[in-house]
Amino acid sequence: MRRYWRVYRTFFLSSLVREMEFRANFLAKVLQNLVWMAFTVVVVLVVYGHTDSVAGWGKGEAFILAATCFLMNSVFFALFMSVSEIPSMVRLGTLDFVVTKPIDSQFWISVRRFNFDQVGLLVAGLVMVVLGVSMSGLSPTPAQWLAYAVTCAASLAIFYGFNLMLMTTGVWLVRVDNLWVLGDSVMQVARFPLDIYQPSLQRFFLYAVPLGFLATVPARQLARSADPTHSLMAVAWAVAFLVASRAFWRFAMTRYTSASS
Repeated sequence: MRRYWRVYRTFFLSSLVREMEFRANFLAKVLQNLVWMAFTVVVVLVVYGHTDSVAGWGKGEAFILAATCFLMNSVFFALFMSVSEIPSMVRLGTLDFVVTKPIDSQFWISVRRFNFDQVGLLVAGLVMVVLGVSMSGLSPTPAQWLAYAVTCAASLAIFYGFNLMLMTTGVWLVRVDNLWVLGDSVMQVARFPLDIYQPSLQRFFLYAVPLGFLATVPARQLARSADPTHSLMAVAWAVAFLVASRAFWRFAMTRYTSASS
């Protein structure tokens, strides 16, 4: 474990050095992320300028939901952005160098790059959560904050496992870079509360396809009340996706024959 921590620290520092080499580009990316977040906030304000509630969600609760999506996106893209490079590494043959290193290849491919431009979005997302709680006049209990943190962590694990399996198909299909957009589209859909759908679809997004656990369920834990059942379900889905993505990655590596073969 200590060796992996040293490797990750090296990845982290090298990512920082790379960002500082192109500071203008770094600042531009930070500004772009913040502008996109500001646009989403404006949309929420415009919608709630004409109504007090959407599917039972007030403006403050909508802020919490939107902030949760931003938090999931920012943490994922900060920690695991290098997952998107799997298809190009297969195509260029650089994955050959990864699988021969004396370190777990999934660890290497997952955390090789830290995206510092997401830090601003992360901080802004946290501010939005606090703002949403204040706007709603809520006073979440410690149990609610804990349930929110647990379900957010589970959401991140689900999203990571989904994207890893998606990108791992590049071992066979090679040019699947555009599938990365599918993962982003999933999060865009998840930013809408489940309550806008028919009850049958709500159950589908909870029990068949865990779309509801990416944002709605964590936001409910904070905006409504802590639900131990949903927290346990979120953890179960997270474990399932992590195990499935690990198994799929290991299977793919047994079938990988290198770019020169």
